[in-house]
Amino acid sequence: MKRLNYLLIALLFTLPTSLFANEGMWFLMHIERLNHRDMQKMGLQLTPEEIYSINNQSLKDAIVQFGGGCTASIISSNGLVLTNHHCGYNVIAELSTAEQNHLKNGFWAQSLDQELKPQSLSVRFFVRMDDVSERILSKVNDAMTEKEREAAINKEIAKIQGENNGGGKYTVSVRSFYQGNEYYYFVYEDYTDVRLVGTPPESIGKYGGDTDNWEWPRHTGDFSLFRVYGDANGQPAQYSPSNVPLKAKYHLPVNINGVKENDFAMILGYPGRTNRWMPAEGIEQNVKYAYPAWVEGSKLSMDVMKKYMDEDESVNLMYASQYAGIANYWKNRQGMIDALTKHGTAATKRKIEEKFNKWANKSKNKATYGDVISTINNYYSLTNEKAQHDNYLLALLRSSMFAVLPYRIGSGLENYVSSNEAKRKELGPRLSAFINNAYTDYHLPLEKEILAEQLKLYSSKSNYELPELINEIASKEDINAYVEAMFNLSMFSSKERVAAFLDYPDADLLANDPLYKLSSALLTKYREEPEALQQPLNDYQRSFRLLVKGLRASEISRIEYPDANSTLRLSYGKVRALPKDARNDAAINNYTTFKGVINKYKPNDHEFDLPKDMLEFFEKKDYGRYANEKGQLSVNFLTDNDITGGNSGSPVLNGKGELIGLAFDGNIEAMAGDVIFDKDLQRTINVDIRYVLWLIDNYSDARNIVDELTIVAE
Repeated sequence: MKRLNYLLIALLFTLPTSLFANEGMWFLMHIERLNHRDMQKMGLQLTPEEIYSINNQSLKDAIVQFGGGCTASIISSNGLVLTNHHCGYNVIAELSTAEQNHLKNGFWAQSLDQELKPQSLSVRFFVRMDDVSERILSKVNDAMTEKEREAAINKEIAKIQGENNGGGKYTVSVRSFYQGNEYYYFVYEDYTDVRLVGTPPESIGKYGGDTDNWEWPRHTGDFSLFRVYGDANGQPAQYSPSNVPLKAKYHLPVNINGVKENDFAMILGYPGRTNRWMPAEGIEQNVKYAYPAWVEGSKLSMDVMKKYMDEDESVNLMYASQYAGIANYWKNRQGMIDALTKHGTAATKRKIEEKFNKWANKSKNKATYGDVISTINNYYSLTNEKAQHDNYLLALLRSSMFAVLPYRIGSGLENYVSSNEAKRKELGPRLSAFINNAYTDYHLPLEKEILAEQLKLYSSKSNYELPELINEIASKEDINAYVEAMFNLSMFSSKERVAAFLDYPDADLLANDPLYKLSSALLTKYREEPEALQQPLNDYQRSFRLLVKGLRASEISRIEYPDANSTLRLSYGKVRALPKDARNDAAINNYTTFKGVINKYKPNDHEFDLPKDMLEFFEKKDYGRYANEKGQLSVNFLTDNDITGGNSGSPVLNGKGELIGLAFDGNIEAMAGDVIFDKDLQRTINVDIRYVLWLIDNYSDARNIVDELTIVAE
């Protein structure tokens, strides 16, 4: 029996990585070397060249980074872009008014001339990447401090960027991986003329609101459509009525045959950030200090915003996107606290680090790695309270316009005041334009209250050395009245007052402005680098880099991929159900149906209301070619792909590279996934492409959009 157990253990250590195939966010250029055989076994029918090619069209040409923070895909030869509703949310809100509320009522352009151009929106195409680790690391040595190392690396990065930007045509980004142990450069092409083509009503695109966010079963039509424009030659160009739709190098075909359990699923996108290599005490710091402060500060901001948003639809439109962003991270951080605590993630990491420490203190390793763990742990013990403080402060800065804006404008005004008349004439128009753009879409009563409430929270809960001005404010009996007085006295309380300063500049007036002094104090504190932490930080950065290097060299860690950092990655897995759930009417708990949408319907509820005609469509049950094999309309489905924030809007592809859905969320049970992957719990929640097309075609009667697509229906 013992011999059998030893054999089983040995077998486990020699099993192919395909058993863990759904873990990992992989570079496209490494697919053939690391994963292609595993992917073929699971159902991939494409070659590595068909996924990533520098010289020929490939899947990567249809994947774009959307708006700097999400992913989208090109789904027609005329530059049609598909992404999530929540990724386009701020743009849709910007293009809406109380009279023409596209966010609330939806919008569908029937022709190109009806498509709407927001003030600022871009997509980024990935051109190519390459490994420059050897080149960059040859410029550093172990005698350097971390700042010296960073300076040497940045100098070489500047050279690489200059060599590969095509004379300014491309954006080149050189990124660090494995905590500074490897470096790759990425070449991109940016298009800035991107226009809204279509969006369902918010009650469909955000169905379930905060209640259903990160939850399963889901019933959300989380998608929106845009179009990329270029000049007559297909090159990036600033907006012009003469620009034309981009002739796409490659676009995704759309498969409407549906999905079933264990079908292969591949996701390409721009995952924002994971921390799979994070040390145990870093996890502990987040769970006990950083994240609770973030959660408390975010909830305070949401409560203040919601009060004013519910009272006035115009205010709701102003703050809808900001509120949604804060709410998303509020629930995310609370979910992280719960999941990391429940699964004992820090304890699991400590066990790995104990093994590493034994390896590190062997005679051949000790000089390099012997003090790595103790140095890392010392740094976290020194910074726990600072992490708590920083997150309370960050909550204030993220939510309060007037915590940040006076400093941003005031630094320019300082330069203006100290300049001669000729220089002022040069600076004036730029400052005036900046001021005009800054003072749009805000509600002053909301801003006053949110600043006052956040100052109360920050000053009372931070448990850290605060700026002298904050201590002075905290000593006031009525902070609300004090903040009101600051607004009354400050020129930054209105656009008109700041603009008047350009005509009558006064250095003393600026220096003594109460909102400018407050904003300056807050941002100075946020950027503070305490002298006492300089050497511990240097030692920590070096030790973290060595920890990752040592974990890879010793093979103690099973992780084979770098953390996500907003660079294009591929993850692969399969359609995979969760255990049966009585809340889901579907036969298998890997998809949801339109019936489930109706079952959640609550008239006049801001999260679960529906347009009345949605109920009429349900009664008719006319789903046409978009019905599944049971005659139902599938809405969302589950896969076990490894994704994170930034993957929102990512295309979900079958083994032939055909679009079957788009990713929009994960499940709260696997919320620890940014730190440690759970192969049993991890799920990606996707919008079924058939629901997307039914909403465009049947429900919204936007057949012109469907006609652009390459539809596969076997």
